[in-house]
Amino acid sequence: MPEPLVSIFITSYNHEKYIRQAIEGCLMQETSYPYEIIIHDDASTDNSAQIIREYAEKHPDLINPILQKENQYSKGVKITVKVMLPVARGKYIAFCEGDDYWTDPNKLEKQITTMENDPSISLCFTATKWVY
Repeated sequence: MPEPLVSIFITSYNHEKYIRQAIEGCLMQETSYPYEIIIHDDASTDNSAQIIREYAEKHPDLINPILQKENQYSKGVKITVKVMLPVARGKYIAFCEGDDYWTDPNKLEKQITTMENDPSISLCFTATKWVY
């Protein structure tokens, strides 16, 4: 598989109710380039890790699960920097929290195309909608 242009980071802790939507929002991305999904579960006490394992087994070439046995955040570990970034292969990093999800299948394509076409852009984000 070619090197991914984008590494998607999903961080999860007890997001059993939401993690499927977060992963599905990333899997539905329609891109003209390869991407990877790195999912970190910080020793959840619910079924989050099992759900992540399920998806990783279905998409082993796309999903890289990092399933902690002990909670790292409580130890002061900066998870994205110390745990996820070292395994990321993409030029760009996209973030999606485990209790969030993307609704536009072209989200990454739009953002990365814009950034690739204008090297002066170093960060981009999208509008959000809060749902309770």
